[in-house]
Amino acid sequence: MITFGYNSRFSAPLRALLFAALGVLLIVAKTDAMELVVKIVAAFILAAGIVSVFVGFRQKKDGTTPLSFFNGLVNVVIAGLLFMFAPFVAKFVSYLLGFVLFGFGLFQLLVLLSVRRNVQVSLAAYILPLMITVAGLLIFFYPKFFGQSLGLIAGIALVVYGVSDLIAAFKVKSAQDPDEITPAPETPAQTSEEPIEAQEVEYEKVDEQ
Repeated sequence: MITFGYNSRFSAPLRALLFAALGVLLIVAKTDAMELVVKIVAAFILAAGIVSVFVGFRQKKDGTTPLSFFNGLVNVVIAGLLFMFAPFVAKFVSYLLGFVLFGFGLFQLLVLLSVRRNVQVSLAAYILPLMITVAGLLIFFYPKFFGQSLGLIAGIALVVYGVSDLIAAFKVKSAQDPDEITPAPETPAQTSEEPIEAQEVEYEKVDEQ
């Protein structure tokens, strides 16, 4: 979650507006969600690689280079390749996902058909495996449409989240308005112990024998 100053009164509205703007951008630009995910992963790998290179360079002693330096260089190269071939990687991931879903759905259908010989299976049990099989085929043959559909769904979800978060922020702000807060009536302090009144005691003298 992104916050702009934890104690700032503008942090929640700014966060809500940011998510809503990002959702509108995804909807208008018709961004391929799979390609966007690949670029985000590449950005994280690039950041980790740069940090590793910097740390390895700082720890360089006696002409020896730490292993973290070479690992950082490898991460930077991998991130650069992901950025350069993001559409190809996104399509490959979509093909792989479609193939896995198709195989899983088809396997479930075959299991249900084999079980049907001995046990009565309702038609409702075939709905989910059939949907998974069809979804796998659609993703495999139309990866671009799948990516854009995911981007559209993600954009709508971000817009709804941002608007709801903005409304919630205004409600919280109105509830915290000092004009609506009524101080509790002050009650006089009460002592836990009541004063004990002194009582006179009469003594009787006893003659000694």
